[in-house]
Amino acid sequence: MNVTRTPLFQVDAFTSEPFAGNPAAVCLLREPRDAGWMQKVAGEMNLSETAFLVANGDGFDLRWFTPAREVPLCGHATLASAHTLWETGILAETDVARFFSASGELQARLGDHGIELNFPATPTEPGVISDAVRAAIPATPVDVRVVSRDLGEVNYLLELESEQAVRELAPNLEPLRAPGSPGVIVTARAADYDFVSRYFVPWAGIDEDPVTGSAHTVLGPYWADKLGRTRLTGF
Repeated sequence: MNVTRTPLFQVDAFTSEPFAGNPAAVCLLREPRDAGWMQKVAGEMNLSETAFLVANGDGFDLRWFTPAREVPLCGHATLASAHTLWETGILAETDVARFFSASGELQARLGDHGIELNFPATPTEPGVISDAVRAAIPATPVDVRVVSRDLGEVNYLLELESEQAVRELAPNLEPLRAPGSPGVIVTARAADYDFVSRYFVPWAGIDEDPVTGSAHTVLGPYWADKLGRTRLTGF
């Protein structure tokens, strides 16, 4: 019987310690596979994200799946993908990792302080909080923003009055479990960092994501504008 082996790795991203950070699976494909197969693999891995890579010219086609659906952008699984390519020797450490995705071309490179990701800056627009989000988030935001992505994904960014309000928030996630519900980023200015944030997206199979790269494509521009700076540290 012929058996085709597909390499599959689990990587703890956004950390230098084992069993910390945000774990992602990375699947190295020899050829493209259909979305249904990839969704089943992601469901079996049962991590917040599973990345699927297939070589394409001088880069790699990259898609991300939660246990429930495909998403248009994922930071920690992209970080994990670049790490896997360098660790396995597919790319040399001096090579730039290029990824072709639903969010355009993304790049990763090894810098002086670890892996650097070049991600898009995602603008927000002032918005009105929906009934589902209001029912889920027991706090009164001082600012409400809406961001729309490809694949029909919608997120709210809610700035709360304090770091403590973000840390102590106990959301009721049931109103956000229905298909097509928005993801919710809550954030506030912080004492030891420029801002803190949390991200909830239960309808995609993730109640709370430990560290969310895609949310920071929203948080970066938002806080850069508010604080008048372009170099920020979030927690």
